[in-house]
Amino acid sequence: MVVRNPMIEKPNKDGKPPAIEYQEEEILDTVYGAVVRQCYSMYKLFNGTFGRAMEAGGVELLIQKLEKFFYRYLQTLHLQSCDLLDVFGGISFFPLDKMTYLKIQSFVNRVEESLSLIKYTAFLYNDQLIWSGLEQDDMRILYKYLTTSLFPRHSEPELAGRDSPLRPEVTGNLLHYGRFLTGPTNLKDPEAKFRFPKIFVSAEEGYEELHLIVYKAMSAAACFMISATVELTREFCEQLDSLVGPQLTLLASDICEQFTINRRISGPEKEPQFKFIYFNHMNLAEKSTIHMRKTASVCLTSVHPDLMKILGDINCDFARFDEDEEIIVKAMTDYWVVGKKSDQRELYVILNQKNANLILVNEEVKRLCATQFNNIFFLD
Repeated sequence: MVVRNPMIEKPNKDGKPPAIEYQEEEILDTVYGAVVRQCYSMYKLFNGTFGRAMEAGGVELLIQKLEKFFYRYLQTLHLQSCDLLDVFGGISFFPLDKMTYLKIQSFVNRVEESLSLIKYTAFLYNDQLIWSGLEQDDMRILYKYLTTSLFPRHSEPELAGRDSPLRPEVTGNLLHYGRFLTGPTNLKDPEAKFRFPKIFVSAEEGYEELHLIVYKAMSAAACFMISATVELTREFCEQLDSLVGPQLTLLASDICEQFTINRRISGPEKEPQFKFIYFNHMNLAEKSTIHMRKTASVCLTSVHPDLMKILGDINCDFARFDEDEEIIVKAMTDYWVVGKKSDQRELYVILNQKNANLILVNEEVKRLCATQFNNIFFLD
């Protein structure tokens, strides 16, 4: 990938052409390096390795595949809004109480037992992951695809009006809001096509090819992966629809209820007092109160780009050493940026306090760790 350094033109006094000064510090290699790796992972998710295309049809086939994939994919990259979150490539997990989590686990087990073709399952709610049977690295890139590409394309009003195809079907006495996001748009259509996107995930023998079925009811989505050697039929899809639809609808309203109760207990949503990004290298969990999703593809940050760049710089420093450490930076106009790295976890906090000093800043960050992270960052 080639990106141009930003430049400033400095006027010359003697009528000579202006001098151009390139700002080489402005662009963070780690961020764009991560984007390149992400591009390759996304290609590999849908096409397998470059080597696979070479074996199947030589350079010509590889060129065709690359062209077909990247022509579309590059248009979805918003390079100007890439930042530290791209370096982490983490997964946002949905916070759940134990009982609801067990319900979801038992749902996954029941479905995998009834439909034995299903090899792996992943369960998401509100674009956040709850359960996954895939390897971490495969789930990480599949999660990226689902949340930045597939879900946004289908985000219509969840409970639509009477004439909508989303009207719940009542099966027995169970409500059923389920529908396929990949494959057939309408099961009742006699012309319906039962073709699903294929993905490649790592297996003991290199990789395996799978059908990706994404099925959604209200805010809950279940991904079912089935070996690509199996042909998927109308019967199978109808069976999956009648089994999963009512159960997923019920689970979605359970989770929603639980979520509402928890929010009531924790008080109204106000502008977060602490702006922070947290990332855990062990389970890829990430949490940010700095980013707000405005549209499918563009993630807006609520802080100045210069502050985001300091976060990136601190992250580069952390990457150089294995030890746990802490960095505190006094930034422009009353801003302080704190980076902590401890036991495979990283936390970046941005504080804006008038007349603060190191001791006060340290106290504030301690308070944040105590309330948000059960004190996992205490290195005193």
